[in-house]
Amino acid sequence: MPRQTNIAALAAAGLLTLALGGCMGGSAGALAPGLAARMDQPGASLDRATALGMLNAYRATTGAPALAGDAGLDTNAQALAAAYASAGTAPKLPAGAVAMRVSAGYATFAETFSGWRNSPADAQVLASTAATRAGLGVAYDAGSTYGVYWVLILED
Repeated sequence: MPRQTNIAALAAAGLLTLALGGCMGGSAGALAPGLAARMDQPGASLDRATALGMLNAYRATTGAPALAGDAGLDTNAQALAAAYASAGTAPKLPAGAVAMRVSAGYATFAETFSGWRNSPADAQVLASTAATRAGLGVAYDAGSTYGVYWVLILED
C-alpha cells in the first residue's frame, strides 16, 4: 500500500475512533451532534450527511471506496423503515440493491452503526467494494416493539 494511502487510512481510523468514543463510554461531546441525535421521538430528523461520513470513515479503514449519498435511495430506505416500524417485519432486499442492513431498537445512528460494525456479517457488508451509493432511512413508532427502525440500502 503506498505511504500516502496508509496516512489517509490512519487519519480516517483516528477520526472514526474519536467519533465512536461516545458510543463506548467516552465523552459524549466527542460525537458529532448528528450522530448522537435521538430518533426515538416524534419529528426527529436524521443527519444523513454526517451518518454517511461515519460510514465512509469506516470504509476508509477497510480500503473500500467512499459511498455517495443518493436521494432516491434515501427515499426508498425511508419508506422501508416506515414499513418495518409499522409491520415489525424486516423488509426484503430491494431489486437492484447490492445489500441492505436493518436494525431496530437503537435510538441514535452512532448506536446503530456500532451494532453493525461489531457484527462480522454486517461489517463485511458495510465494507463491500461492490457498493458505490447508499441510502439511509429511520422510522419511529412509539407503539411498536422496538420504537426505532433503521434501513441502510447499498447499490452499485
